[in-house]
Amino acid sequence: MENINLDQIITKMTEMAMESGLKLLFALIVLLVGLRLVKYAIRLMKKGMDKASIDPTLITFLGSILGVILRVLLFVSVASMIGIETTSFIAVLGAAGLAVGLALQGSLANFAGGVLIILFKPFRVGDTIDTGNHLGSVEAISILTTHVRTFDNRLVICPNGQLANSVVTNLSAKETRRTDVPVGIAYDSNIAKAREVMLRLAAEDPRILTDPEPVVRVTGLGDSSVDLFLRVWTATDDLWPVYWEMLEKIKIAFDAEDELSIPFPQRDVHLIQPKKA
Repeated sequence: MENINLDQIITKMTEMAMESGLKLLFALIVLLVGLRLVKYAIRLMKKGMDKASIDPTLITFLGSILGVILRVLLFVSVASMIGIETTSFIAVLGAAGLAVGLALQGSLANFAGGVLIILFKPFRVGDTIDTGNHLGSVEAISILTTHVRTFDNRLVICPNGQLANSVVTNLSAKETRRTDVPVGIAYDSNIAKAREVMLRLAAEDPRILTDPEPVVRVTGLGDSSVDLFLRVWTATDDLWPVYWEMLEKIKIAFDAEDELSIPFPQRDVHLIQPKKA
């Protein structure tokens, strides 16, 4: 009886060992094949994103995130195959993910904003943008922040979440832009002569486009002057040089014309003598 029981135990243990060994072997094969498939999937994703001209920083970051997720899923599946209880492990991972998400709420918003900026490209490195609070050139775009260098050489680090959810003006998005050069002339000056001089100066500048053609319009009647605008179109890079130089040229040209003058603010003062009693 004891021999029979012992033989049964040995047989049972042998069967269990063989079954466990097969499970371990199968799980090991799945693990090795799965790791290769994960590497292949990441490589395929990076190649597709690279063809779509997505920023290399985003490709690397998303590749790392995808690799971690796929490997965690693979290890959980392999552990389940060899009989390890994974329910509690998955619950712990879920709780840890929730805690991390709450702790990094602001960073995750910036990360999402960075992904949107890199994918949809509302602005690129080198563009001049106006964030509402800062005006400058984009120096770098990272996953969490965008670096803007202002024209007085200050470096402003802007959170991507804020940029992705607010109005940002891209001043470099278009190849051409319009600039309005304001000029005030005296009320006794000849408006037609002023228009003629301003349009002649615009025609002499090769940086000013002829289509759309320059125009001069009266925009207001001020306290001391008739206000005019010279509206011209230029290449985006020439906008400010044209604006500054055109102001100077107009002043010099007006000084050479007898019919034109640029007034200074003045007031008419009327003295009223009190009546004698």
